[in-house]
Amino acid sequence: MTRPAPGAAERLLHCVLPGDVTAPAAPSGGNVYDRRVCAALPAAGWRVRAYALPGSWPRPDARARGELARCLAALPDGAVVLLDGLVACGVPEVLAPEAARLRMAVLVHLPLGDETGLAPGVARELTARERRALHAAGAVVATSRWAARRLVALHGLPADRVHVATPGADPAPLAPGTDGATRLLCVAAVKPRKGHRRLIDALAAVADLPWTCDCVGGIRDNPDYVSQLREMADELALGDRVRFSGPQVGAELEDRYAAADLLVLASYAETYGMVVTEALGRGIPVLATAVDGVPEALGRAPDGGVPGLLVPSGDPAALPAALRRWLTDAELRQRLKIAARERRAMLEGWQMTTHRLAEVLERLRRAPGVAA
Repeated sequence: MTRPAPGAAERLLHCVLPGDVTAPAAPSGGNVYDRRVCAALPAAGWRVRAYALPGSWPRPDARARGELARCLAALPDGAVVLLDGLVACGVPEVLAPEAARLRMAVLVHLPLGDETGLAPGVARELTARERRALHAAGAVVATSRWAARRLVALHGLPADRVHVATPGADPAPLAPGTDGATRLLCVAAVKPRKGHRRLIDALAAVADLPWTCDCVGGIRDNPDYVSQLREMADELALGDRVRFSGPQVGAELEDRYAAADLLVLASYAETYGMVVTEALGRGIPVLATAVDGVPEALGRAPDGGVPGLLVPSGDPAALPAALRRWLTDAELRQRLKIAARERRAMLEGWQMTTHRLAEVLERLRRAPGVAA
């Protein structure tokens, strides 16, 4: 069915998002990104109409798929649509019928098959579905240069259809920390991909040194895994030193950052790592596994210094060794803190993220066909 297209001069964006995008119990980096750009796009000249669709994305049931299909079918011909990849990438059969009449961009926070712990067959199926979905889109937006390269190589996408809009970082006061060394902070949803198990193993290897580690992040989606981690910490006699605080937002999260001496992130896969720049924005050094987009997020200070420690993900000895260096080498700590504060001044805000995204959307809106 053909419907009247929006006025040529109107910049109306339809944003299709996961149903939990505003849920306090699910403060993921992807949800934060979605909320921030939706809130900022009006200042860039776009009126935003958001649709938060409940469902077990990216593998929804028939009801959720039907709701997405109805949502897209109700949009006028030529409408500009930005879909979160978690919703879009698993259901190419829903996107394909609308590809010829809608101007669709898909925002990919993490390639579906890169999630840790998937059975090989499931990962292959999700990757195949994602490939079909992204080829149906007029434009693809990645949240790091690494992710853009990954999507082009993985799915054979034309490089000029894959665009980068890295997450912004809000200005924040410098974190005073605790004693400059021993208060460790991990901000990550508690799921296998984030590497909490190997973080606990690494902490056990430095149990002879003073430290505490506060693990902040969603625990709702993986309660059995959270229980296993708590039992593991207890068995290693770390129960009073490793704390799982659940999701924190607003002033509570700010308090965690203010007390932190070091951010630790032991992820197996990380398209960018927004918590890395959140920490750097407060002058907090970072210890992280050197996976995917994390080195890009960490970056370098103007003098070339790295504001943290990157360790190879595949070396089990590297993370505990780096923790021991941090905890025992005062000169190293001082050098990394200086680099973190210098890197802080270089971070881009969400205004730049929104500007880059708005450029992609404008090209999509003006394109004679669907492709950007």
